[in-house]
Amino acid sequence: MDFIDLPQCLGAGGVVRLPGSKSISNRVLLLAALAEGETEIRDLLVSDDTERMLDALRTLGVNIQPLPGAAGTDEAYTALNVRVGGVGGAFSVREAGLFLGNAGTAFRPLTAVLALMGGRYRLTGTPRMHERPIGDLVDALRQAGADIRYLATEGYPPLAIGPRAVPDGGESARKESAGRIRVRGDVSSQFLSALLMALPLIGGGTVEVVGELISRPYINITLATMARFGVDVCAEGVSAFIVPAGSYRSPGVVHVEGDASAASYFLALGALAGGPVRVEGVGRQSVQGDVRFVEALTAMGARVSLGENWIEAAAPVSGRLAAIDLDCNAIPDAAMTLAPLAVFADGVSTLRNIGSWRVKETDRLAAMAVELAKLGACVEEGADFLRITPPTDGVRPAMIDTYDDHRMAMCFSLASVGAPVRINDPGCVAKTFPEYFQHFARLTRVVPVIAIDGPSASGKGTVAARVAATLGWNYLDSGALYRLTALAAQRAGVAWDDEPAVAAIAAGLDVVFAEGSIRLAGEEVEDAIRQEEISSGASQVAVLPSVRAALLFRQRAFCRAPGLVADGRDMASVVFTDAALKVFLTASVEARAERRYKQLMAKGIAARLQPLLLEMQQRDDRDRGRSVAPLQQDANASLLDTTDIPIDVAVARVLDWARAVVPDIAGAAV
Repeated sequence: MDFIDLPQCLGAGGVVRLPGSKSISNRVLLLAALAEGETEIRDLLVSDDTERMLDALRTLGVNIQPLPGAAGTDEAYTALNVRVGGVGGAFSVREAGLFLGNAGTAFRPLTAVLALMGGRYRLTGTPRMHERPIGDLVDALRQAGADIRYLATEGYPPLAIGPRAVPDGGESARKESAGRIRVRGDVSSQFLSALLMALPLIGGGTVEVVGELISRPYINITLATMARFGVDVCAEGVSAFIVPAGSYRSPGVVHVEGDASAASYFLALGALAGGPVRVEGVGRQSVQGDVRFVEALTAMGARVSLGENWIEAAAPVSGRLAAIDLDCNAIPDAAMTLAPLAVFADGVSTLRNIGSWRVKETDRLAAMAVELAKLGACVEEGADFLRITPPTDGVRPAMIDTYDDHRMAMCFSLASVGAPVRINDPGCVAKTFPEYFQHFARLTRVVPVIAIDGPSASGKGTVAARVAATLGWNYLDSGALYRLTALAAQRAGVAWDDEPAVAAIAAGLDVVFAEGSIRLAGEEVEDAIRQEEISSGASQVAVLPSVRAALLFRQRAFCRAPGLVADGRDMASVVFTDAALKVFLTASVEARAERRYKQLMAKGIAARLQPLLLEMQQRDDRDRGRSVAPLQQDANASLLDTTDIPIDVAVARVLDWARAVVPDIAGAAV
């Protein structure tokens, strides 16, 4: 799917069980492969990153078998249980090429392990992986005698690895301690984690951290995982880590904790949209630093509760989040979730010490600034901070780019609490949480829609406008949008065949519909869009794919609180397929021709009934035979024939149907 459109969220609540932690999953897989003995891994995350690690380990000769009946899906995610046959410290395959995608949790530790293994390996990834720095890790490994060459740009993957240079003495010398190794700590904590996990292979050593150590909680995950496999690292504060000589030993069975970073999106949803929302699989005893995200939520006023294996969040009693000024060094991944929250907060928020965002799946700091601005926020981007001022007139509907970054996609789903949003390339969430959007939708209550379709002059426009006025809902006359696009392009001096420019105009149309009124940028234009020249322009822009795509989102952007009534030809079948109520309004062609005749005569426009009847029949044939979104009754739509009933009766019937499916409007009067 190229995009997913999220309607405005009116509220959220429920329970979601989290997928396994990516960071824990890949650490456990690697150490289980290096250990002595077999390890059963339970609740392993199924994602692109773990698939890259599994593929690499199998290529290196590790025996990994799914346990019988282990792969399964519950209501929240797909998990995998596997048995890993440990190699006892040395892979049997000493020459291989490994493709590791954009998985930093696979690329960095495998670089360290293979550099000390004594074989020849070639490590490659996606173009973005080749833009992520690895020079500090390579420099540190070279201090231990590693033979690593850059195959393209200095300091970046892809890499060629050769046998480690060791003193004379053969295999015994190869196992000697690496001594003291220095590595920078202010670029990526994965460099230090990779060194710590690899050093037991050569008899241990001491790693000295140069500069500030960022993301210390992820180092704690590494240390805890190593300890479970029998290697206890001695930490001298945050400046040095002493890795003892020894071998990894299987603990037998390892359960992977739920992903605390993934928890942040659902907890933020509860804090924004009422809640409570509860996540299961992670709790107060978690080894993951990102559980401290709840401290930030609490500082913003959210109501948070924690149990042994669950966390729950709900909106502040006041209903409004408070702005924060926070050093985010301890929660670099979960801190991203605070950025869209800041768009809804009272006051200016500042997220500090987030320079590591720039070397992730994308330059997250720059990307976040660009996308927040689309929502109407004022954003100041610094070298390692973001300062976010919420929009003064509410969150704007926006088409969000995700930069092939799973966390960008999941973060900006939260913007739908304020307005409809389109998330481009939502499939990128497969990196860590393939089922994310299904479960986001399951937790949310969205703006209700009444979709009314039908042929020309069936009365759908009048009925829809009156139903919307009665309910106090928004109204969309979809049939006018192509005419409005043509008119707006003409007024902007844009040629109707300039597809990119017209699509941009279509996406940003400033339109307000009401019964008997269409206003474009505040000006009444109902008569202007009926001109023959504009009708011709509408036909020209309607065939442009980019314009159609832009108007699809523009139509969905009308879906704002408290609700929407939309009329057209494909509202139920294409635009609002999940509408709370779908109606297909029709009438005999003779009745519709007579209505059109009376409308024209009332406006002082000369007309004849028979030509109008013929024109109506021809238009019906064209609308039903269209290759794109032909006029047809949706399978779930209620049929309403208005041939012999007045408009007031038709309106009343639609309202009765609406009351039956949307309880909140039970008291609306005709």
